[in-house]
Amino acid sequence: MIIRKWIAAIIVVLLAAVAISGCIGVKTPSSSGPVPPAVFVDYKRTGGIAGLDDRLVIFDNGVAVISRKSVSTEIALNQSDLERITGIFNEAQFSMLQGNYTARVGAADYFRYTISYHSKTVIAEDSAIHPSLQPVIDELNRIISRADTDKQMDRTFANLHY
Repeated sequence: MIIRKWIAAIIVVLLAAVAISGCIGVKTPSSSGPVPPAVFVDYKRTGGIAGLDDRLVIFDNGVAVISRKSVSTEIALNQSDLERITGIFNEAQFSMLQGNYTARVGAADYFRYTISYHSKTVIAEDSAIHPSLQPVIDELNRIISRADTDKQMDRTFANLHY
């Protein structure tokens, strides 16, 4: 009977040691790593006489990536730029728009626009654009044009230094 008590005591001590040893030295992973930026706006413009295939992705940290056929450019937008874009989307009541504004009869030179903002995507074509959507398209096209202007200025500046 004494042997049973000793065996039971040893088993209890061993179980306690195993339970405690599972907690010793275990480090929880740090969650303080950098959080990747989220997509703020995703805009695609295709078509037209020139056969454009442009994409603009704006991240919530202000980085904007413009892809045009085989060339990509990155520009930085400041906080007031992001606030202006937000205001334009709010004025357009983007979240209330239908998902599709396309022409009944397409034309080869029409532009097709795909705009995603806050998990809502709207597709539109020239001649069928909802009036409140036009300022959004104009602003996003202006940002794409700004990248072209910035690139041209960079080339001019580089040529002045040689």
